Amino acid sequence: MTAQVEDPVTAQQKRNEMLARLLAATSLKDRRAFAELYQLSSAKLYGVVLRILVRDEWAEDCLHEAYMKIWNAAGTYRPDRAAPMTWMSTIVRNQALDLLRRRRREVRRAEPENRNEEVDPGLLPQERLQQSEEGRRLNDCLEQLKANQRQVIVLAYFKGLTHEELSQQTGTPLGTVKTWIRRGLDQLKRCLES
Repeated sequence: MTAQVEDPVTAQQKRNEMLARLLAATSLKDRRAFAELYQLSSAKLYGVVLRILVRDEWAEDCLHEAYMKIWNAAGTYRPDRAAPMTWMSTIVRNQALDLLRRRRREVRRAEPENRNEEVDPGLLPQERLQQSEEGRRLNDCLEQLKANQRQVIVLAYFKGLTHEELSQQTGTPLGTVKTWIRRGLDQLKRCLES
């Protein structure tokens, strides 16, 4: 007798439904549901944080803070707007970028003006992402974007630049940068879900 293999799309839908139920229970301050949500999602979300921050100790602290935000904001989750992992990944990513910006400001204040930049010999977050299967899929989808959309998305997500910084760096009006990001992310989402 052969084992029946579940369709990946059906498996993902079931996972999304389970995570959505756990988020709904978490919004009612159900600690068991929150613990299960953490167990099911923390490994993937830790990967998101680690790609941005690179340093394990920063990533661990950031993930803890992000889950506190998820605990407090679970009632705002809307399944019709985003998949549960997408919603949680956004919170985690924003938390990581905020931490990265704070650390950069701290380093700038602490180091003298004429310091020599040291380059970490390890892989950069974008290079680590490209080595994973998910990363290769994301990279394929990024390649389908227009060059300007791809540029601002990569700079925003992998370098942590704000919309204003992107506007200055690319010499593009702020509204245009925001449009490129919004449209590019919509296209990425469709590509990754197909």
